[in-house]
Amino acid sequence: MISDQDLGITLIAIAPFLAAALAPFIHRFTKGHSGWVLAIIPASIFIYLLGFVEQIARGEVVNAGFDWVPSYGLRLSFYLDGLSVTFALLISGIGTFIILYSGAYLKGHVHQGRFLAFMLMFMGSMLGLVLSDNLVSLFVFWELTAITSFLLIGFDHVREASRRAAIQALVITGLGGLALLAAIVLLRQFTGQWDMSAMFGWSDAIKEGGMYLPILLLVIFAAFTKSAQFPFHFWLPNAMEAPTPVSAYLHSATMVKAGVYLLARFNPVLGDTFEWSLILQVFGGFTLLWGAAMAMKQTDLKQMLAQTTIASLGLLVLLIGIGTEVAITAAVLYLVSHAFYKGALFMVAGSVDHSTGTRDIGELGGLWRAMPLTFAAAAIGVAGMAGVPATVAFMAKEEMYAILELSSISDLFTNWTTTLAIVVMILGNAMMMAVGLSMLFKVFFGEMKTTPLKPHEGSLSIWIGALVLGGFSIWAGTQLYYFTNTILIPVASSIAGYGVEASLYIKFSMLTTLPFALSTLTWILGVVIFLAIADIRAIMRSFAKNLGWSFDKIFDWLIFGLIKLSARLTDFLHHGRLEIYLYVVFVGFALALILPLFGNFALPTMPPIETISFYEGGIFAMALVGLAAVVMAKTRLVAIVSLGIQGFAVALIFMLFGAPDLGFTQFMVETLSVVILALVMTRLHLDQRDFRAPMEIIRDGGLALIVGVGVTLVMFSVLQTTLDTRLSDFFTLTSVPLAHGSNIVNVILVDYRGLDTLGEISVVLAAGIAIIALIRIRSGGPQTGSGILKKITGGRRKKTAMANKTSKTSKVAKASKSTRAVSSRKASPAKSKASVEKGRKPA
Repeated sequence: MISDQDLGITLIAIAPFLAAALAPFIHRFTKGHSGWVLAIIPASIFIYLLGFVEQIARGEVVNAGFDWVPSYGLRLSFYLDGLSVTFALLISGIGTFIILYSGAYLKGHVHQGRFLAFMLMFMGSMLGLVLSDNLVSLFVFWELTAITSFLLIGFDHVREASRRAAIQALVITGLGGLALLAAIVLLRQFTGQWDMSAMFGWSDAIKEGGMYLPILLLVIFAAFTKSAQFPFHFWLPNAMEAPTPVSAYLHSATMVKAGVYLLARFNPVLGDTFEWSLILQVFGGFTLLWGAAMAMKQTDLKQMLAQTTIASLGLLVLLIGIGTEVAITAAVLYLVSHAFYKGALFMVAGSVDHSTGTRDIGELGGLWRAMPLTFAAAAIGVAGMAGVPATVAFMAKEEMYAILELSSISDLFTNWTTTLAIVVMILGNAMMMAVGLSMLFKVFFGEMKTTPLKPHEGSLSIWIGALVLGGFSIWAGTQLYYFTNTILIPVASSIAGYGVEASLYIKFSMLTTLPFALSTLTWILGVVIFLAIADIRAIMRSFAKNLGWSFDKIFDWLIFGLIKLSARLTDFLHHGRLEIYLYVVFVGFALALILPLFGNFALPTMPPIETISFYEGGIFAMALVGLAAVVMAKTRLVAIVSLGIQGFAVALIFMLFGAPDLGFTQFMVETLSVVILALVMTRLHLDQRDFRAPMEIIRDGGLALIVGVGVTLVMFSVLQTTLDTRLSDFFTLTSVPLAHGSNIVNVILVDYRGLDTLGEISVVLAAGIAIIALIRIRSGGPQTGSGILKKITGGRRKKTAMANKTSKTSKVAKASKSTRAVSSRKASPAKSKASVEKGRKPA
């Protein structure tokens, strides 16, 4: 029996899907208020999840679910710990404001109800992903995020750019999904477990086993494609073709964080190895620098935020790869802070675009007076991006730089990997800070510029989410004791796989610490880059133009190459020559029959010739005569008729060995087959002599002989095995009590194998329809029913006669009318002229 808690947690993942099904209907009745109505669902989920925070803060975990496929040991199970609950709170909490934002941003759009449905479907997919304990359900929800993101990115499907971006995202993340599926299969094969929580105890065995490296690479590949890590990063900027609410939700706190979640969840199982640390640190660090640098090249607000999102995801991967307690603590702090400030900034970008009609910072300026609330949200968001004090991002930077522990200058060279990681973090954070300052000052300060729309503050639904997220960023950065004990420690412990201790505080003594000095260096470097960002942007654009290639172009080249390859492969395999198709099929069939028998076959003992009765020998002789007739037939029609002799011989064998009903069925099938095939062959004019070249005869005859020998050898091999009568005994015992039939063969056909019999009947029906279609094509008429041939030929003659008769009648009528008209004009020219004018008048 399912408990209330199991039902409640299951509904968390299911409720958004139910709301999505009703969203178009709700929008039809509520119109502009549909966002407020539908936001009740994620808000309720957020409130429900808050009830688990105190319990999980005490170090407890919550398991829930119910049997899904018990015969395979599958459960739809959910696992609530610090990591999953924090992700679920971010998804549902930010999702509440995104639904409100969507209701106002797309107000009046003809497909707004559909859009809200897609958003709720994605929300349910993400909630199911982060809460799932069972790896099969995790994979299902993982793929649902890819499908729903495809629908959201390509929402504006009339634009080619939207369609291309959606396909690109689906292809790349879909490849990652396949990798994840393969990893799940290998983990199940190695551990025998389906639940993630049950695999935590298998960590050492997996790392020491031979399957560790394949599993590791597959999981990392899946995470990298989802979280846009280099070299799979290029789909994320293109995904900005989606409406801004999609970018604010998918690309700040949800979809792009799914890969980070996967790495964090698998860290206790696969982490703390050289391979894990090396791959994550190298690719994470490079992605951080790449994304931050590419962000400086952009002038579109959404593109700037997309590139910095790539950088932030790289930073998270880098921290998970370092793997120390301090690094994991920093990763948790930055995960939360990034969700707050990046979600707010995406909504700010959408608000600016919605109010002014442009997102290009070169066309914007001085908006703080016209949009004061949006400006306030932007200022808090940029403060989070820069990591200034009083924001949770400041504590994240302090923890990042605390990774570097120096007792002397020589430690910089002794721990050169840590030093290199810190240098990468400083550069990446400084470049992201410069991008944030560029957004803030270029858009909201300076001279007011003329924009396509008159700047104005948006409605409550537009700016409330950005302000609230900014407020949470400040709250988490100031209420450090509560935040540390309820969020930070439980999440860090879940990632590390053991209890993590952390103590965050803000004191004046921090001013003299190395982390604060590195933070100060970051701020100075960020301001310097900001002051030179216009020149840097010009240099980068010039370099990109001269380079002439990009990852985007490489992707297009690969896709077009794949299409061309598939077209050529299709032309090679599907050339339209039926003869070659059949030849390849029978060659493969012969190989499949004969090759497995090598080394495992011996001829059975043949019965003495005197034990074969004369009538049995006569039947076999009749079969041989039929075989000779088929081989020696000059036309295909004769061969088909001769083939019926074989069928009759088989029917007689059935009758001799105690299966008269089966023999009778065989008689009927053979008779009908011969009659129908003969009719078809006659209509298709295949009763003429079929000339075959000697080489074709040798080739086809040899192949037929090989297949026949292969079937015979397989039958001999089967006869050498012990007959397993369990199925026959089952049919004998259950035919009457279960199927209420004493004829076992009939019971098998219509009861035990009823669906199979239905399929065979369907095949016969399809063949009959195909025969009728062939006859129609050859006859050129649509007639059906009995006597179709007679009707076709007779109908044609009748139709031709009627057409000739109609033509003659029409000609006579036209001639008579022409004669009357001429007579009338001769008799009364004035009347004729009046009639003509009268006829023109209506025109």
